[in-house]
Amino acid sequence: QLQLVESGGGLVQPGGSLRLSCAASGFTLAVYAIGWFRQAPGKEREGVSCINSSGDRTKYPDSVKGRFTISRDNAKNRVYLQMNSLKPEDTGVYYCAAAPWYSDYDAPRVDEYDYWGQGTQVTVSS
Repeated sequence: QLQLVESGGGLVQPGGSLRLSCAASGFTLAVYAIGWFRQAPGKEREGVSCINSSGDRTKYPDSVKGRFTISRDNAKNRVYLQMNSLKPEDTGVYYCAAAPWYSDYDAPRVDEYDYWGQGTQVTVSS
């Protein structure tokens, strides 16, 4: 059974850091592009980062550029999202997702991704 599982979310103060992890079971992540998305209450799900299958290409929207870093370890079948200088507007449920190809857009789009995890909550608040 193909499954993605996110972990690493939590409550952090503004300016703090978190590292999210996305683990795959039932399939090999190495052949997929992976995206991280977030969804705040009452808002649409938005892409915050993506990485190609080999890990040498990444994308970020301006809202997180310079603060978030995506990486992958194909040997461990995992993808990570390092989030620094967190802001209250970064609050939301964070999802990882897998796509058969790397996005041609400036940021990952929901409709490009076939497989999704259940999400992990990130709350940035003092």
